[in-house]
Amino acid sequence: MTVFISGGAKNGKSSLAQELAVKLAEGGHHYYLATMIPVDDEDRERIRRHVADREGMGFETIECPKNILSCLETGEKDGTYLLDSVTALLMNELFPAERNYEMDRTAPARCQKELVQFVHSVKNAVIVSDFIYSDALGYEESTEFYKKSLASLDRALARACDTVVEMAAGCEIVHKGALSL
Repeated sequence: MTVFISGGAKNGKSSLAQELAVKLAEGGHHYYLATMIPVDDEDRERIRRHVADREGMGFETIECPKNILSCLETGEKDGTYLLDSVTALLMNELFPAERNYEMDRTAPARCQKELVQFVHSVKNAVIVSDFIYSDALGYEESTEFYKKSLASLDRALARACDTVVEMAAGCEIVHKGALSL
């Protein structure tokens, strides 16, 4: 089963994703694909909280801030994968440190291809993304490109996954498929 979860910040996406991944694993291998590259204390605190939240749940963490298919070199295809988050993965690919954070406009298409391939390659996947499209502010060109790229990625994942869930104010809204908790 593949599940795509999106929603605003602090709406329970990660908690739901962890619960689903553990259930889908049915006692088998389950992997947490860590995508964030911390750049400040706030990022490090967020990572610390996420690690603490999944403590004792049996996840094997695979650091995978780029090239999502590389996780399959470590994890088993018949395992269950929790990817948290597409938002960070795209940021890392779009603004790579090795290019002095200069935007790589080829990254969104590459990410989309790899993520859809990933979804179709594993037994179970729970994928988390952030809904960042609803504000009315205009941003600089690179930020707008990032937002549009993430929206396109999210649409592709929604098409590819069996179930699509939006988290809003801590409530699950199922747009496609079904949740069986």
